[in-house]
Amino acid sequence: MRLDIDWTRCDGHGLCATLLAGKVTLDDWGFPVIPRGEIAKADVPHARRAAAACPALALRLKGTGG
Repeated sequence: MRLDIDWTRCDGHGLCATLLAGKVTLDDWGFPVIPRGEIAKADVPHARRAAAACPALALRLKGTGG
């Protein structure tokens, strides 16, 4: 499973970086930077919470079961 950003929706609120601290960082303009690749199984619940809490609905989980 991986986390994707819909850049047409993202407004750089930064909530994803708070909910996925250590996995999502913010660039100089406050937009998320997400490492490529799969999310560790242990981080999936946190990723789901971040996607659900995104005020712009810009985060999406993709992959099996997402």
